[in-house]
Amino acid sequence: MSTSLGMGRADGVVRVGALAPLTPPGWTEAGRHLLAGLELGVRDVNDAGGVGGRPLELVVRDTAADPQRAAAAVDELARLGVAAVAGEYHSVVARAAAARADALGLPFLCSSAVLDALTAQPTEWVARIAPAQSHGWRLYADFLLGAGHSRIAVATQPSVYWASGTGILREHIAPRGGSVVELDMSALGPAALCDALAVQGATALLLLVGHPEPAASVVRSVRRDPRLAGVLIGAPAGQPEFAEWATLLGADGAGIPFLRYLPERLTPLGARVEAALRERLAEAPSFVAFEGYDTIAVLADALRAHGTDRARTAASWPRVATDGTRGPIRFSRAPGISVRQWAWPPVQIVDRDPAAPDRFRVLHTG
Repeated sequence: MSTSLGMGRADGVVRVGALAPLTPPGWTEAGRHLLAGLELGVRDVNDAGGVGGRPLELVVRDTAADPQRAAAAVDELARLGVAAVAGEYHSVVARAAAARADALGLPFLCSSAVLDALTAQPTEWVARIAPAQSHGWRLYADFLLGAGHSRIAVATQPSVYWASGTGILREHIAPRGGSVVELDMSALGPAALCDALAVQGATALLLLVGHPEPAASVVRSVRRDPRLAGVLIGAPAGQPEFAEWATLLGADGAGIPFLRYLPERLTPLGARVEAALRERLAEAPSFVAFEGYDTIAVLADALRAHGTDRARTAASWPRVATDGTRGPIRFSRAPGISVRQWAWPPVQIVDRDPAAPDRFRVLHTG
């Protein structure tokens, strides 16, 4: 993690701020994968000659899933003279970072947060690699309906992100004759949730709750309740993507469909990056690591083509044309999305194979 001072451009180094949740209560495993992708991207940029012959350097700040801490980090990074800010995983945290970047006139390329309303008003200063929540979660709703699940229960906690997801599901499922029932985990324990689920008669339960808890406890309770033997557990936010999930839950964590943003086949660049990320992480890289790498690839292209002036970098979003690990990356104005958006990264619905929980099965693509 860089702690050097004198972040201006006089020393010839091009610096980019990096935001990631690296300590609790942030989802630290996601933060570790995101940072690995960002760091590998910087290494590859510098191995290829840097930005106009100048080395690229990350200035990393831990958000710890705290919106105020993220906003303060953006203020600090702007004072330190970074050319742009990259990263972040948690949507509510990224929203705070995006608001500050917009106010300060600092380009922010968001790697992983999906909340549609990343900024309150349309902005030219913020662009995003990850798909918007409405895009991925509608595909998830289509998957549920196609699998015969029209009565859906959601175990949820108070959060703008979870409330947004619930609204997307309801708006997409209700016109097709389905329903979404909310079960408030701030008022229910796992046992009470199982009782409510049995009464409701839902055939699917979606985990719109924090990881590892209460998500892991909910899964264990539902798996062990004979009344709920036929209930599908789903996790559109992607909790089962990371190895910690399998370590915590073993076979109980398998067969839980989730969203991830990978293609059927990676590009040749993606295949090379996958091998390097696997070595760096000592485990299979998640889609979040690829998002981090692609973020740096885009920023490096923008900085090479348009220099390190912040306004020119932000103005270049519509002209970005970068070959990423998961396909060509272009930004546009997607309807209802307040930032420049890659529309769209590949989307899969995947679960861990009950016969081998370390192996993933692709159930649906969008």
